[in-house]
Amino acid sequence: MSTTPFHIMATDHTGFTVANIERSLVFWQDVLGFKLSHRAHHTGDLASEVTGVPGAEISIAVLKSPGHRIELLEYHAPPDRKRADLRPCDVGSVHVALTVDNLDAVLSTIAGSGWKAAGKPQTLKSGPNAGKRVVYIRDPDGTTIEFMQPPPQSS
Repeated sequence: MSTTPFHIMATDHTGFTVANIERSLVFWQDVLGFKLSHRAHHTGDLASEVTGVPGAEISIAVLKSPGHRIELLEYHAPPDRKRADLRPCDVGSVHVALTVDNLDAVLSTIAGSGWKAAGKPQTLKSGPNAGKRVVYIRDPDGTTIEFMQPPPQSS
């Protein structure tokens, strides 16, 4: 039993910092099929205080799919931004897992758009996800996205 004076009520979204929001929108909308919910631009005290980044200026696009939202953030300032090149095994690397009905169609669509899977699809043999086919892909900025296809329903 938790002894914290609060409880998490729900997850709201997953955010990714991107190099070019327009390029990322093409990937998330046109390749993966997410729908644009809204866009925003934050500067000044709001952006700096929320993020803890002095001088932050951020363009934001929020995308939605069934059950989850993705927030893309392109920082225009401060000027000393760094680019991370993390592998899934590196500390600080994160990913989002999306359940799909046809993993082969996802991989074909991604390949047709010029992107590719980071690994090869595998079927999990044990654990709570046993029977699911899974694979990691990388978006245009190298962010890891895991796709999971449930096993066929037996009739």
